Amino acid sequence: MPPAKDNEPSPSGAADPAASKGKEPEVVNESEGEEEDEEEAGAEGTAAAEASSGGKKKKKKKSKKKKAAAAPAEEESDKVGAETAQKLVSSLTDSQLKQLWSMNPALNNEITAGGSKEPTRQNVMEMLQKMSIHDLLTGMPSGRGAVKDMGAFKFWKTQPVPKFGEKISEEGPMQVKTLDDVAKQPDPLPDGFEWVTMDLTNEDEMKEVHDLLEGHYVEDDTAMLRFNYSMSILKWAMLAPGWKPDYHIGVRASQSRRLVAFISAIPVDIRVRKAVITVSEVNFLVVHKKLRNKRLAPVMIKEVTRRSNLNGIWQGLYTGGNILPTPVSTCRYYHRALDWQKLYEIGFSPLPPGSKPSQQIKRYQLPDHGKLKGVREITADDVDAVLSLLTRYLERFDMAPEYTKEEFIHWFVSTTQDREERVVWAYVVEDDNGKITDFFSFYGLDSSVINHNKHKLLRAAYHFYYATETGLTEKVDKAALKKRLNELMHEALIFAKKLKFDVYNALTLMENPLILNEHHFGGGDGNLHYYLFNYRTAPISGGVTKTNRPDEEKLSGIGVVML
Repeated sequence: MPPAKDNEPSPSGAADPAASKGKEPEVVNESEGEEEDEEEAGAEGTAAAEASSGGKKKKKKKSKKKKAAAAPAEEESDKVGAETAQKLVSSLTDSQLKQLWSMNPALNNEITAGGSKEPTRQNVMEMLQKMSIHDLLTGMPSGRGAVKDMGAFKFWKTQPVPKFGEKISEEGPMQVKTLDDVAKQPDPLPDGFEWVTMDLTNEDEMKEVHDLLEGHYVEDDTAMLRFNYSMSILKWAMLAPGWKPDYHIGVRASQSRRLVAFISAIPVDIRVRKAVITVSEVNFLVVHKKLRNKRLAPVMIKEVTRRSNLNGIWQGLYTGGNILPTPVSTCRYYHRALDWQKLYEIGFSPLPPGSKPSQQIKRYQLPDHGKLKGVREITADDVDAVLSLLTRYLERFDMAPEYTKEEFIHWFVSTTQDREERVVWAYVVEDDNGKITDFFSFYGLDSSVINHNKHKLLRAAYHFYYATETGLTEKVDKAALKKRLNELMHEALIFAKKLKFDVYNALTLMENPLILNEHHFGGGDGNLHYYLFNYRTAPISGGVTKTNRPDEEKLSGIGVVML
């Protein structure tokens, strides 16, 4: 099954720190020490490691040469990117062009800025041919070098995913196979590399995965931020109910035994409209930076697909920041400052023209206590009532998970009160009669701030699942629902602030479009595209309008929150 977030075989995901920043900060280069480390990894598997001190000096010299050549190389990359983009655009049919711009609200907004509701092929061509490959695929400005990832399209043409412009007349699997159709052995890797199954119950092997993600997973286009997954969140995400060792797939360099690539999946049941299917939810695809020219990612995707198939799972669910064939839905990231001063200092949030830092700090101030009565943390005794509430609430959406009691406990009932070890926070609202009427939650995910002289860590809270009886009346009162959801969000922001989070992030999924404006959420730089593997379904609303703003009328049909 395909990847959730990695910049191979598609450009970097929007579910990354790049989606969060309010303005483009100055590019920060990483340390020479890390470059040397990458050179070493790049040499593994193709030649014996150099043991002499002379070998180390040679690496340093090579790093310096690379820096000196960086500017002309980047200019050449831009030129190649523009030429490739123009060739790609010219080859698209009318229906493919229309789908490409309509799937990306940011592009749509640019193309229709002149007032035309239905732009001509010439309008679209003129706009798209001015863009780089990355802009073409995301509608958002990018760092350099995305053109090398266009090989991804060749890979996806071989996979059971809908083509651009394909009309969906019938929903369901695209391929039907049996176990006899599944290869019993994995595809071969390049010389010098070998498959391994990682034992994530072993602390040392989990630490290897952690370290690989820490150094080489998703970062923003300016190398300002990089996801910093804690050991706790990795266990929470990858050792969920139903996990199997087979789904923790690694690649090691044969000589050094170093872990250089990894991908994982967990089996989950989701409902797509009326059909309930078991899918492999794929995440944490990472390849060492200097090995991405080995094209390991497509082989790893095929391997996690093979292993899923051997376990009787034929569909997959994944997300990405770039348009691949073909999104089921597209949501946009929104961000709400909790510590505006810190966000401003690291380049995450801009200072609006004509404003002062003191004004922004005041704008994002929160009270010490909320207003809702009966708000408290969830306990084990609440599980049955809250699971029932959430299950009924998720029926409102076109695509949503089907949680068992065991899964609910895993995802929402924390086993620790230690702030540094804890991953998820969930709360309920209890009325005067002891009935639970509301539920909301968020999880924490830090990002490393790269090469900043003051701040080393950005603490982000992510809006998770919620439910309210207000939305479950026979005829939903939308005004009342909006009021209640905003009250719940207000409580969530206060709790997150007390827990020392710096920013609160939310997507335009579920009914989030009703709560973003009132709480000063700002639009992020990225979209998140939802994909189904080996399953064809009609598009689902992502909660954004054609101008890429929260859609309070249509809302979103997406009820799945991906980590």
